[in-house]
Amino acid sequence: MIDIPFLTPLLDRIPTYMDFEGQKAAEKIFQVVIIAFAFAGLAWGYMVQQFSYTVISLGIGFVISCLLTLPPWPVYRKNPLPWQKARDEAGSSSSKSSKKKK
Repeated sequence: MIDIPFLTPLLDRIPTYMDFEGQKAAEKIFQVVIIAFAFAGLAWGYMVQQFSYTVISLGIGFVISCLLTLPPWPVYRKNPLPWQKARDEAGSSSSKSSKKKK
């Protein structure tokens, strides 16, 4: 990996996660936008008798849905998971050794 010193602190401040509820919402938005643009593009292309208009409309819908769902917007990070606290190493190693003896 290339390490760029002036860019690393900037990239570390950008949150890159999305919680499960956010993933579910993003998937739903992605599907609705694609389907809406597909139907609108099909109708528009049929009215003007140009299949290329249908394809262009679907491409525009794809780009819009990617802009709405791919970046981890704050709306997709409202329900973080409650993580368990880390165990100390001394307690976990003794339980591993007792399991091996059985």
